[in-house]
Amino acid sequence: MQFPQHNNLNALNRRRFFATGASGLGTLALASLMKQDGLLGAEQQLAHFAPRAKRCIYLFMEGGPSQMDLFDPKPRLNELDGQPMPESLLKDIKFAFIQKEAARIMGSPRTFKRYGECGMELSDLLPHLSTCVDDIALIRSMHCEQFNHLPGQLMMLSGSDLQGRPTLGSWLNYGLGSESENLPGYVVLATLGRGLPGGASSWSSGFLPSQYAGTLFRNQGSPVLNLANPPEICAAAQMRSLQTINELNGLRYEQIGNPEISSRIKAYELAFRMQQTAPELLDLSGETKTTLEQYGVTREEASKSSTTGFMGSYARNCLLARRMVERGVRFVSLFLSTWDHHSSLDSGLERYTKISDQPIAALLKDLKQRGLLDETLVVWGGEFGRTPLGENRVNFKKVTGRDHHPYSFSMWLAGGGIKGGQVIGETDEIGWGVTKDPVHVHDLHATILKLFGLDHEKLTYRFQGRDFRLTDVSGNIVEQLLA
Repeated sequence: MQFPQHNNLNALNRRRFFATGASGLGTLALASLMKQDGLLGAEQQLAHFAPRAKRCIYLFMEGGPSQMDLFDPKPRLNELDGQPMPESLLKDIKFAFIQKEAARIMGSPRTFKRYGECGMELSDLLPHLSTCVDDIALIRSMHCEQFNHLPGQLMMLSGSDLQGRPTLGSWLNYGLGSESENLPGYVVLATLGRGLPGGASSWSSGFLPSQYAGTLFRNQGSPVLNLANPPEICAAAQMRSLQTINELNGLRYEQIGNPEISSRIKAYELAFRMQQTAPELLDLSGETKTTLEQYGVTREEASKSSTTGFMGSYARNCLLARRMVERGVRFVSLFLSTWDHHSSLDSGLERYTKISDQPIAALLKDLKQRGLLDETLVVWGGEFGRTPLGENRVNFKKVTGRDHHPYSFSMWLAGGGIKGGQVIGETDEIGWGVTKDPVHVHDLHATILKLFGLDHEKLTYRFQGRDFRLTDVSGNIVEQLLA
């Protein structure tokens, strides 16, 4: 394949690279580069079919929120409180910490009501989200196989419980490219207590070129460390330096064809543009007082615990997520840790829903009011749920929490082609297992890709002699989710 002469060395090198097939990036990424430089006709599409969503905000609740205390009411739990589980249900079941022989069912103090025209039942801990239920599709039948945090989070974020695989945001940017010239296509905002077990693996590009990895932003000050120039370096000198470095990188790329050199060139150029755009992105002075109050950016902290600052921080991150998708960022991940309530479940849920409920509802309403929700997919969920059993871990004086539970849990989606105002799937009377319309993690990923116009079986990348994909060798579209 011959390409026309082009004065952008970076673009020319990348196109030559893709054209050789050596990278395995395939026709989607090649088309993205060609379209960016006007080499494709307007009638040609990057996606496999017409997309409903253009960008995604993923609200990841690290630790595993308790579904029967938030989204999946189980009156029978309270009736059976303190009773043992049938041995038939516990056979061959693994727990992270529960001692099976002495485990007992634990009821919930939460009350549930029906909200909206759809009559969706939500916990009293979600007063703000309850006003958005007609835009939400709630899945009560999620399930997976991983019952510990790291493999569970990797599975939910990358479709595999192994480290080194690309995450969902990386796959979307690989398949569709970035809409933003001046910001990364994949941005990560984190409000963390104990942190994330997987660290940067939670937004890794894996074996995809590093240009598709998530970029971790701080939500105050300089968004990326060392982004600003030292005082003695003027813009003209920086530009000359950047041009020289890119020329040298381009020559090196011509010699060895390493795709990471192309990614490095792209990173230098993006960093230069971000020096102007990123500070403006984080400056909320242009937002109205009403908007700041709706998100809760100025809320006073509810306690002086180790998580002081979380309320304002998470609210700010939700507002920043809206500002990012307005500016063309393809994928924004918001991490909130930790929902891992092995003890003090009731007070822990009160704390974390107080942090997140108001800003998340404000985000949904703000996107809708601005006409962005139709093309912005919002996803809420953790890596798994919690057990109907109380956690009787050794040395626990009192049972006040729940253990990890991958066999049934809840997530919700809104916007971006989702049919809101519905509940998908059911669990049994105590929330132990799925009884109707099971949705596996791979099914969720397959459906998300379809919303973006991508066929999960065709979006592949050849690595170590095998064509990998986000959904591995499984995954079915959840047609009920689609509007």
